[in-house]
Amino acid sequence: MKRHFAKAGIILLLSLSLKAQKTTCAAELSMQKQGLQEVTAQVPGVLVELKYATSDNFMGKDVYGCLTHAYLQKETVVMLKKAQENLEKAHPGYHLLIYDAARPLSKQWELWNTLTQYTPEKRRTYVADPKEHSIHNYGSAIDLTVADEKGKPLEMGTKYDFFGEMAYPKEEARLLKAGKLSAKALANRLILRKAMTQAGFMPIEYEWWHFNAFSRKVAKEKFQVIP
Repeated sequence: MKRHFAKAGIILLLSLSLKAQKTTCAAELSMQKQGLQEVTAQVPGVLVELKYATSDNFMGKDVYGCLTHAYLQKETVVMLKKAQENLEKAHPGYHLLIYDAARPLSKQWELWNTLTQYTPEKRRTYVADPKEHSIHNYGSAIDLTVADEKGKPLEMGTKYDFFGEMAYPKEEARLLKAGKLSAKALANRLILRKAMTQAGFMPIEYEWWHFNAFSRKVAKEKFQVIP
């Protein structure tokens, strides 16, 4: 089915993805050698805007450098393709929009060391301790949202990487009742959550955008950490 996009931005995102496997980025080449797959080459309809490759993140700077394409383990890509199909079936024209995927451990340390205002216990709520590794470091976790037919992200109640209870799925019922989270934002979160969980992904309690393909234990058993 042909898709007609009203915004040049979404066309640019799709055209850039076609060049993904011709990368000269050392981080991306390293992930390819480990068997990870570039997502948009495998999953039509998925969009990518890695937030840590921009300044639009909690650090306020580009952390990823040349790492601008989303990579995941092959098994996770298969699941993501199913999630995109689920989304399109329920909401024709909608796209999964990836904010983060496989993350090198070296970048995990950079994120962790930025949150010095929090205790280690609190930091673990938002960024996994690099000593324990994040599931992102095994190419088995993904941060994402839903974009409409024009490539515009749906309203989710908070921005990506918002540190606070407004981003907590476990608090949504209370926040809705208190009038802090809108019914529309919750409905949009549920669109994302349904597409992902039906494909086998697992949500977490503190971030509406984060989904795991495997537990940390299973990811460590199945895959090598991305250095």
